[in-house]
Amino acid sequence: HLQLAESGGGLVQPGGSLRLSCAVSGFTSASLDYYAIGWFRQAPGKEREGVSCISTEDGRADYADSVKGRFTISRDNAKNTVYLQMNSLNEEDTAVYYCAADPGSFKKMCRMKSTLYDYWGQGTQVTVSS
Repeated sequence: HLQLAESGGGLVQPGGSLRLSCAVSGFTSASLDYYAIGWFRQAPGKEREGVSCISTEDGRADYADSVKGRFTISRDNAKNTVYLQMNSLNEEDTAVYYCAADPGSFKKMCRMKSTLYDYWGQGTQVTVSS
């Protein structure tokens, strides 16, 4: 059973940066490079939204319009870890951030559709405030 654990959240001032990590474990057969990985977030009173995703093999990425140019997703398959570098943070970025794994998109472009993702982490809180 695949397990995901987020870390790196915290309190940051507007304009600051954070790097979130998603450590993946529990592989039975396939390794991390078999899974598309997505980052999602949920702010209080709002629905969960896709932030970014990264595809298998070639590492093609996609981003929500609200974070394009500010966030960068990357993966280190050797370390079984996916990162989300977040720069120029603003208060609208405040949310619980989740990483998730999609086992059905091998060799396909990832998509930020939450129903595709079978495995989820517990989330890490990101608070942007002065």
